Order: sequence, then C-alpha cells, then structure tokens
Amino acid sequence: MNDLIGRVFDFEKRVFPSRNDLFAKLVADGQSPKALMISCADSRVAPEHVMQAEPGDMFVCRNAGNIVPPFATQNGGVSSTVEYAVAALGVRDIIVCGHSDCGAMKALMNPHMMEGMPNVAAWLRHSHAAEHVVRSGYADLDDAGLVRAASLENIVVQLAHLRTHPSVAAGIARGEISLHGWFVDIHLGEVMGLDGASGQFVPIRANEPLPVALAAAQRLAMHQRPAQAA
Repeated sequence: MNDLIGRVFDFEKRVFPSRNDLFAKLVADGQSPKALMISCADSRVAPEHVMQAEPGDMFVCRNAGNIVPPFATQNGGVSSTVEYAVAALGVRDIIVCGHSDCGAMKALMNPHMMEGMPNVAAWLRHSHAAEHVVRSGYADLDDAGLVRAASLENIVVQLAHLRTHPSVAAGIARGEISLHGWFVDIHLGEVMGLDGASGQFVPIRANEPLPVALAAAQRLAMHQRPAQAA
C-alpha cells in the first residue's frame, strides 16, 4: 500500500485519541477559523505547517498558482470558498500565499510548458496581468528571477481580484477584513509579507510589526473620515 495513504491508520489509532478533547470541542461548537488562506497546491508548501495551525484554526483553499478569479467570472470553488468564509464563518483575515519555485508561475512565464494542458492554460489567464507586469517592468532577470518576480506580482494581482468579491469588499468597507499577501521561500525557510504602505515584500519577523497589504482598522478610519468632517 502507498505509505502516505497508509498513515490514515496512524491518525485513527494515535493522533485522534491524543487530541480527542480538541476534536470533541470542534464538533460541539462548530468551526470558527481565524483566517482564510488561499495558497498554491504545491505539495512542498503546506499552509497548516507554515502557520503551525491546529485543526479548526484555518479555512484553506488551495489551487495551482494561489489564484482568485475576479468575481465577474463564472462561479467556481475559489469564489464559493471566499464567500462562505466571509459571510458564514466571519473570517476577518484573508491571506493569499505564493511561494518560490512555483510550477504554475514557471508555466505562466514559459507557455510551452502548458502544451497538452488546456485547463491549466485557461486557469492561468487569471495571472496574465502578473506576467505583463514582469515582462514590461523587469529587466535582466534569468529564468529563476522571472519566476520569482511573477510569483510576487501574482500575489498582488490576486489580492486585487479578491477585492472584486462583494463579500470581501463589504467587509473591507466596514473595517472588518484585513488582506495579507505572503510569499514562502522554500529554499530559505523564510516567509515574506506584502507591506501595503510601501508596496514591497518584507521578511516577517517576530520582533517587528506584521506587514499587512490592507489593514481593516486603517480602512475603517479612511471610510469614516468624510462623515466626521461633515
């Protein structure tokens, strides 16, 4: 038997009994995740592992390229997950998380890699803006540099798409939702966050403020200012 699949027996016999109280609480109280993470499906970047999250801590949506289609496109799993996380679960933090050496971003920058994969090509159209930014705004990058730049710009693009979703836009306007853009460097074991004020990705450090792409409290203050002036 596949060794990975066989580990399900270990969960039933060892893991679950050791966390019985936690699972019993989650069943009795239901889920109340602290954040929604939209991350790449790459097997090397496990959101719960990166966040050191317990069961019930995170609502996770994974797909090739950590993509969030704009709301105007046809309904799909990502859009439904975002809507449910915000409207039903009351999630207040949404993280779009990309990573280094991303296969989807390699394909984005090297379209020949998608030959025979029409669905992948169609899916990555939601990242074409990132490709355009890299090709028109970056110079003198080798292949690895192009992929890294595309991965970073893709996070910015997907955050913009996320704001087209009515549930997210309304939550931001009410000052209830913060947006985060993260990049996991799997070579260095480093996580970088998008600082909305500077537009730069900076390392996340325990002794420094957490970089936020769009902070709820800041947005609320901006939203209230005209009313206060009146």
